[in-house]
Amino acid sequence: MSPSAEAVTLRPARAEDVEGIVALLADDVLGAQRETPDDLAPYREAFARLETDPNQTLLVAERDGRLVGCLQLTVIPGLARRGTTRSIIEAVRVSSDERGGGLGSRMITWAVEESRRLGVDLVQLTSDRSRTDAHRFYERLGFVPSHVGFKRAL
Repeated sequence: MSPSAEAVTLRPARAEDVEGIVALLADDVLGAQRETPDDLAPYREAFARLETDPNQTLLVAERDGRLVGCLQLTVIPGLARRGTTRSIIEAVRVSSDERGGGLGSRMITWAVEESRRLGVDLVQLTSDRSRTDAHRFYERLGFVPSHVGFKRAL
């Protein structure tokens, strides 16, 4: 049984968190194939870009000085849907020893509430096809699998 999610602090990420965030991103089957925790330079460069962009929030969850979760929230103003502003939740990770204790729900709830506070009309996210447990999790939180996503590597 994982510890209570309420004892975890949610806060904006700082530059010194990059190594811990990358470790979270790499700590699953898909992330282990995509991430390179032994070379933090590209992550530090990306963090520098993120922290200067007012439409980006990188959130971390911390317990006793250790990062146990993260997500990125991006706000996108738009013209479609009568000028709807959207937010996208990306890179949601909860450390394996914290899963099942409500931390993921708490983080997603934070992202939805922060989106609402920022005047966002539509919150969206994508999840890899293979993450069926994550799909059930997002549906329990009120997300609807309404679209098919496409990606193209450049």
